[in-house]
Amino acid sequence: MKTGILLVNLGTPSAPTASAVRTYLRQFLSDRRVIDVPRWLWALILNGAILPFRSPRVAKLYQSIWTAQGSPLLAISREQQQKLQQRFTDGNIIVELGMTYGEPSIQSAVDNLIAQAVGKIIVLPLYPQYSSTTTASVFDAFAASLKQHRYMPEIAFIHHYHNHPNYITALANSIGKLNDDELLLFSFHGIPQRYADEGDIYPQHCQQTAQAVATALGLSDTQWRMTFQSRFGKEPWLQPYTDVTLEQLAKAGKHKRIAVICPGFSVDCLETLEEIAEENRDIFIANGGEHYRYIPTLNARDDHISMMETLVDGLLSQSHHTPCSKF
Repeated sequence: MKTGILLVNLGTPSAPTASAVRTYLRQFLSDRRVIDVPRWLWALILNGAILPFRSPRVAKLYQSIWTAQGSPLLAISREQQQKLQQRFTDGNIIVELGMTYGEPSIQSAVDNLIAQAVGKIIVLPLYPQYSSTTTASVFDAFAASLKQHRYMPEIAFIHHYHNHPNYITALANSIGKLNDDELLLFSFHGIPQRYADEGDIYPQHCQQTAQAVATALGLSDTQWRMTFQSRFGKEPWLQPYTDVTLEQLAKAGKHKRIAVICPGFSVDCLETLEEIAEENRDIFIANGGEHYRYIPTLNARDDHISMMETLVDGLLSQSHHTPCSKF
């Protein structure tokens, strides 16, 4: 019996234009998992202020990272899908790619898998650290996609892998050896502090990831820090903030050399290539920093693909006749 592996990431606009970004942001920012403001109020804010003014600005940022292959997030995600597919050569494993927002959609990926008569689908959200704003949104979209079909295959859903040994090893390998005077900064995507106060376990997962990588590298507590980036809106988000921390470190003069890694991202995208590699580098250098090194995400590295293979292997070996799904 065939098994489908569904890789899922956040998504991307179809083009670096204001209209395409507007379409993407409308879908993304309409997700109640992401923004939980009352719908009537949020509709006014979203359509009256955010989409008209933010879309052109964000489109220019996308233009700065767009490649001949299109969106880096989509191009690298396709490469991940292809490389993982190559690990399974017997024809009974089908790897599909879906995005929570934009194309290819989770719906289209599930449609393709069911059309090929899979008996089981393993969903792998490429978010190492669980958050209601990301992982749970994947679950919502995946569940909704099954409503379009009479047949529902067995389901296995990978909830997180923030401390999986292969993931930690891959991150440590990507960082390599730090210079003696280089501070390692772990920058994770932020969420509103209120979400964490209400039970989202994301910050604990981030802390555990950073600590595990630091331990693997043999770093002392003074050789690394953890921050949160990409805040949106006026309410407090998880702190310390990445941009503020970089400015403070540069002005203090104690750390002139910084290496920044974003372990919460499985693919380089706008938030890493523009915000971290460019915008935050400028902040650090402008305030007295001397050397800034951005460490790319794991992308399609072989050790990253091997980790994905390991994550699904145990679930692949389970019988198709298990009476209940694994979550």
